[in-house]
Amino acid sequence: MEPLIFLYALMGVAVAVSLALEKRLEKAPVSLPILLVALGWVVFSLPLDLGWLNPAFDNEMGKMTESATELMVIVSLLGVGLAIDRKYQWKEWKQIAPLLWLTMPLCIAGVAWMGWAWLGLAPAAALLLGACLAPTDPVLAEAIQVGPPGDSCRDDVRFNLSAESGFNDSLAFPFVYLAIVLSLSSPDVDIFAKWFAIDVVWRIAAGYGIGWLTGKAASWIVFRNSREEDEEPRFFEGREGLLVIALLFIAYGVAEMIEGYGFIAVFIGAVTARQCERRHDLHKRTHGFIDQIERLMLVAILIFFGGLLASGVLGALTWWSAALGVVILLVLRPLAGFLAMSRSGLPWQARWAVGFLGIRGIGSIYYLSYGQINGKFGNLEILWSTVAFVILLSIIVHGVTASGLLRYLKSRGLTTVEDRSGTVM
Repeated sequence: MEPLIFLYALMGVAVAVSLALEKRLEKAPVSLPILLVALGWVVFSLPLDLGWLNPAFDNEMGKMTESATELMVIVSLLGVGLAIDRKYQWKEWKQIAPLLWLTMPLCIAGVAWMGWAWLGLAPAAALLLGACLAPTDPVLAEAIQVGPPGDSCRDDVRFNLSAESGFNDSLAFPFVYLAIVLSLSSPDVDIFAKWFAIDVVWRIAAGYGIGWLTGKAASWIVFRNSREEDEEPRFFEGREGLLVIALLFIAYGVAEMIEGYGFIAVFIGAVTARQCERRHDLHKRTHGFIDQIERLMLVAILIFFGGLLASGVLGALTWWSAALGVVILLVLRPLAGFLAMSRSGLPWQARWAVGFLGIRGIGSIYYLSYGQINGKFGNLEILWSTVAFVILLSIIVHGVTASGLLRYLKSRGLTTVEDRSGTVM
C-alpha cells in the first residue's frame, strides 16, 4: 500500500467523522482539534512508513511546513475578515488597539526574556521564539471568533479576539524579520533604523493599502454586477464569491511582491469587502464557501501536527521549556490581555476571558519555519520543541475551556461593553 494513498483515505475519513462529531462536541470536555491531533499521532506512530515529519533537522521539511501553514493562515484570515460585521470605524474598533500595541509586545518581550534566561537561547533565537508565540492564532480560533456574516448578536469578547487574530499575525512579522537580521549580522544603529523604516513602517502600510484597494475593487466589481432582484443575466452568474476570494489572493501576492505584509492585505481586504452592501446574502455564501475549505485544510494540518509529535518534535523539550509554555498561556498572556482591556468598558470577567483565550497555533509554526529557512539560528530543536509544546498545551487547555467559558459569559450578559449609564453600546 502506498503511504500517500493511505493518507488520502485517512483524510476523507477524518473530514467525514469531524463533520459528524462537530455539533456533538460543542458541550463535551474534549474538542475536535484534540481528537484530530491524537489521530495524527496514532497514525504516524504506526509502522506504515508514512515519513518523518520533524522539520527541526530537515530544511526541506521546513519549506514544506512553511508553504502549508502559510496557505492555512491566508484562508483563515479570509474567513475571519468576511465574518466581522462591525462597521470599519475607529469607535467600533478602538477596543482592540491595546491588544496590538501593548499585549503583543509584552508577550514578545516576556517570551524572549524567558527564552534567553531559562532556555539559554541566543538573543536572535529568543526574539524569534517570542515573535512566534505572541500572536493569537486565526486558524485554531474558530471556537472564539464571531459568527458568520449577518449574525446580529453583539459580542465584544469574540470581536476583540477575532480582530486581534486578524491583525496581529501580520504585526508579529516585523519581529520575525528583526530576529532573522540579528541572526545574520551584528546589531548596530543602521540595522535597527532600516528595520523600522522597511519592516515596520513600509511593510505594514503597503499591506494595509493593497488590502484596502483590493477590498474596494472586489466590492465594486461584484456588486456592480450582482443585485438580488436583477432578472437579467449577470456577468459572474453565481460565482461572485469565488471572484472575491481570487481578488484577495491577488492582494496577498501583490503585497508580498512590493515587500508588504500579505497577511494584513488579506485581512484588510476581506474586512473592506464586507463593508459594502452589508445585508447582501453574498457575504454569507462567500464565507460559507471559505469555511468549508478551511475545515478541510484544518483537518489536514492538525493530523500533520500529530505527525510532528509522533516524529519526535518534542524530543528536546525540557522542564524549562514546559514551564515557559505554562507561563505564557496561564500567566503572561492573561495578565497582558487583562491589562490591555482595562479601559475597554467590558466587565472584569470578560476582560479576563479576552486575556486567557489567546490561542497559540498554526501561525506559530509558520513563523518558526519561515525563520528557519531565512535565518541562521542555533538550537532549532529547542525552538521547535518549545513551540510545539505551547501549541499542544493551547489546543488542550483552550479546547476544553473556550466554549464553556464563552457560554457562561453570554448567559450572564457579560460579553458587551457598557457605557457609564449602563446602556449596552
